[in-house]
Amino acid sequence: MPIPDRFDGKVAIVTGGASGIGAGTVRRFIDEGASVLIADLNGDQASALADELGERAAALRTDVSKEEDIAAAVSEATDLFGGLDIMFNNAGFGGALGPLVEASVDDFDLTFDVLVKSVFLGIKHATPAIAERGGGSIINTASICAKRPGWGPHLYSAAKSAVLALTETASLELAESNIRCNAVCPGLIATPLYVGNPKATEEQLAAVRESDASLQPLGRVGEPGDIAAAVAFLASDDAAWVTGQHFSIDGGMNVGPKFEDWPEPFRTTHPIRHHRPPDR
Repeated sequence: MPIPDRFDGKVAIVTGGASGIGAGTVRRFIDEGASVLIADLNGDQASALADELGERAAALRTDVSKEEDIAAAVSEATDLFGGLDIMFNNAGFGGALGPLVEASVDDFDLTFDVLVKSVFLGIKHATPAIAERGGGSIINTASICAKRPGWGPHLYSAAKSAVLALTETASLELAESNIRCNAVCPGLIATPLYVGNPKATEEQLAAVRESDASLQPLGRVGEPGDIAAAVAFLASDDAAWVTGQHFSIDGGMNVGPKFEDWPEPFRTTHPIRHHRPPDR
């Protein structure tokens, strides 16, 4: 549940904040007292959300792969709200699909521009503004795909792994400015991104909730609010001694499913199933 006034007087930027995890986090920050700049490539959707949320929300069309756009977002937040305390580098997409041998260099560059360069740019441009306020928090969206091969496309997984490495190394440099840098690793979240359709209907999201619930030991897919709660914790003073970490928020998917829940052919033929200790 939101904690009223936890971020009273604080200012946050959320990239990719117009939908999905980003929008869920924008709402959480607003509910807890922050002022938020919604930075999203879909400027109309970002503006509509800002209008809904009131005077503590603003929107800016932002291409996170372009340095001038990220710099402009930081300037906009500081001009409108007086500073910056929290940067949530969240914007993303699925990236290049298919076998590596079929991927083009352009596919590679676009995937890493949106998923990795954007995080670098967010850290680069947010850091001076946050440091001026005496410190704060930077949170980056990675993925469980960064930790477990096979859960996502090749280049998406590689890019999200790079986000984890960048989070860790940035945390060392930023610590002297009292800026904490952490990452969240979402699992299967019922969002348009996971469905693969930016205009996914509620019926499509409901179908995903039903079809993929069994992939998590906790028995349901995630919701944007599940990630928003973790981001809010990492952004808050409750996480004042947490930096350089990455948190899997996935209903246990990264450690599951239980062996008994694996497909029947695998369970009955896997050598571990039939292993016996040697006779003594």
